[in-house]
Amino acid sequence: MRVFVTGHLGYIGSVLVPLLQGRGHEVTGCDIGYYEECRLDGTPFDIVFLRKDIRALTAQDLADMDAVIHLAALSNDPLGDLNPSLTEDINFKGTAHLAVCAKNAGVKRFVFSSSQSMYGISESVEELDEDKSSKHPLTAYADTKWRAEEAIRALASDDFIVTVLRPSTVFGVSPYLRSDIVLNSLTGSAYTAGVIEIKSDGTPWRPVLHVQDAAMAFMLALEAPADIVQKQAFHVGYPHGNYTVREIAEAVQKAVPKSKVTYTGEHGSDARTYKISFKKFYNAFGDRFAPQWTMQKGAEELVSFFGRIGFTEDDFRGRRTNRLLQIKHLLDTKRVNAQLEWI
Repeated sequence: MRVFVTGHLGYIGSVLVPLLQGRGHEVTGCDIGYYEECRLDGTPFDIVFLRKDIRALTAQDLADMDAVIHLAALSNDPLGDLNPSLTEDINFKGTAHLAVCAKNAGVKRFVFSSSQSMYGISESVEELDEDKSSKHPLTAYADTKWRAEEAIRALASDDFIVTVLRPSTVFGVSPYLRSDIVLNSLTGSAYTAGVIEIKSDGTPWRPVLHVQDAAMAFMLALEAPADIVQKQAFHVGYPHGNYTVREIAEAVQKAVPKSKVTYTGEHGSDARTYKISFKKFYNAFGDRFAPQWTMQKGAEELVSFFGRIGFTEDDFRGRRTNRLLQIKHLLDTKRVNAQLEWI
């Protein structure tokens, strides 16, 4: 297939592109380039790509494409809260605009990267279900992801197959590594400072997923029979893939044996706790999805990667691996305007 990947210079996109190419797909990338200078490893892709804002895409940009995998977004709660109206503009309106352009261009498939944060604070120990569990988004990021799902599903037709994936919090090595997500953050801190600092009491639940397994899930959703994925949302994670923050910290400590785990408790038990059900995903893809990673292997992989590239505390705490800091840098240096458009 001819596949148009937005956010191909992002954390997941930069892992997904070579996977798609290895499967024989012809990939065109699209990225606005906010994080282009944040690459930590490897060489740039040898693919055709547009350096363009998703808000400015047209149907002509998508001519002759068979599918779109839409990853581009303001990618977490802190970024979303930086300017909620801008998050609305990019994550909701931009996604809806892209889907309309894709349908008008004759694109047959649209795979959207959404979020598990749309459920809000979970008041139950039961695992959350894609379709039955109530949605209570508490942040601009979560709200725009949920409403974007609804908008693009409304466009689905026999000629336009719409699929939504809600990945667990991703971890692991990528050319465009992020240190602002839980397992990567704890491993980065352990490696560069010798401390694994837990601001809660360690009891909150967090589902996690390796970036390569996440990329595989997107490819499988792209290739799946239409009757399995049409207008469906899937949580993506591991069987029994919900872990406490304490369990994540223990995996990191095994990978960095000299590191010390500290519990500051400043967030108490932390209301941001949730357990996710992955039954629907495995019912649909279990015969094709074979996870290659565990939390422990991923932490060890990160430590090896850090050693190979000479990863420092400045790298860990700086803008190259922190998306919010990079956006603030672009704003402060007046390289982008208040609407995050290049100047």
